[in-house]
Amino acid sequence: MPKQPDAPASELAEFGYKQELNRTLSTTDLIVYGLVFMVPIAPWAIFGVVFNEAKGMVPLVYIIGLVAMIFTALSYAQMSKAFPIAGSVYSYVGRALHPVLGFFAGWTILLDYLLVPTLLYVFAAESMSGIFPGVPKPLWIIVFLVINTAVNYVGISFTAIVNRLFLAAELVFVVIFVIMAVVAISRGTDGAAFTTAPLFNADLFTPQLAAAALSIAVLSFLGFDGIATLSEEAKGGRRSAGIAMISGLVLVAIFFVTQTWLAAMLVPGRTEFGEDEANNAFFGLVGQISGSGWMVAFLAMNALAVGIANAVAAQSATSRLLFSMSRDGRLPRFLAHIDPKSKAPQRAILLVAGLTLVLGLVFVGQIDVISTLVNFGALTSFLLLHVSVIGYYAVKRRSKNVFLHWVSPILGFLIIGFVLYNADASAKIGGVIWLGVGALVLLYYTRKGTGVLEEHAADPFTTAESGSSLEADRA
Repeated sequence: MPKQPDAPASELAEFGYKQELNRTLSTTDLIVYGLVFMVPIAPWAIFGVVFNEAKGMVPLVYIIGLVAMIFTALSYAQMSKAFPIAGSVYSYVGRALHPVLGFFAGWTILLDYLLVPTLLYVFAAESMSGIFPGVPKPLWIIVFLVINTAVNYVGISFTAIVNRLFLAAELVFVVIFVIMAVVAISRGTDGAAFTTAPLFNADLFTPQLAAAALSIAVLSFLGFDGIATLSEEAKGGRRSAGIAMISGLVLVAIFFVTQTWLAAMLVPGRTEFGEDEANNAFFGLVGQISGSGWMVAFLAMNALAVGIANAVAAQSATSRLLFSMSRDGRLPRFLAHIDPKSKAPQRAILLVAGLTLVLGLVFVGQIDVISTLVNFGALTSFLLLHVSVIGYYAVKRRSKNVFLHWVSPILGFLIIGFVLYNADASAKIGGVIWLGVGALVLLYYTRKGTGVLEEHAADPFTTAESGSSLEADRA
């Protein structure tokens, strides 16, 4: 069986596209991008809140989250192998099921991708205001936005360098915390002791707690899916994005579990923080075992990781999704423009920056409202993703891989469906309104003219019948 090329221009031609983006990212770059998007130090900001919900079993929450989200990661890996193009779930659902469903998959995750940068800037502004209370929060949003837009505007190669630098900085702080925590626990500071109780406490564990933990855990891992939007910039072949998504998910879970396990051991016998204490519980623990200087340093690292590194990754993903939908004629065509020098979708990047600026200034101080809408967008698109795996592989290709193409997507669908069903009512209302707007957008562009995907509407599997796709499916 002849070896197929990894991801040349001819492969994109099968799907009706030409190579426009800069294909320079290695699989390692994709893993780094995914880690930065998910933020290895993410538990710092929400440790106290999750601690209260989980009765002290915070690491258990992240273990549950890893198990729950691995099914979605497997579905992404399967579809990114079949359709190695930039549109992520928009392209997967559109080509595996139907262009209209693909549009709605893209439209719902666009809600996630447009609001994630906004949420990150608001988070970062809140953190920086704790360090510099005299500086207005909107000013921090503008500062972070300008930096991140400049990084993305230069091109994906520079973005990859920035990602590596910030990931290295975050991991240095993780190591510092691990050392400080292990020393404090070994010395028995404030009664701290090594124990497995934070991993699982049979006396406190209940099915209701597990259900609540599932919702928290699934939402904590959002971001790994952004790797799929960089498929046309990866040079590692069809499997590259899938390998990066699964690897990134497992690695970030290890970081989450390690940090929260150690942090929970620093508060022995406690299952709850006070309402005011919970918001900054992790940073309080750092100050308790090291001093106020380190606490400020950790607060600053958290703000920079969220406000710059995480937001850079989110802006990259959003601009690539806009690029993909616009070149198919689903959004304004000018967003599909690629700068000849940077090989980046600079117009899409600038649009994301403009929208984020407006949204950030409007929603500053309203983290809960943004979070609920972000969750609806991501979870709804994940449901369609799982259906597309079954439709493409199990039904159309008649795959004999029962686990990957039947069991895994069904389990993933049920898990995501459960979380979405139990989501906040305001998230569902806002999500339905967003879908209504999407229906109007789809109607407008459908009447205006046909796009690339319409060529496959009669048989959305046409492109996959080519030789290289058949080889990819069998591999």
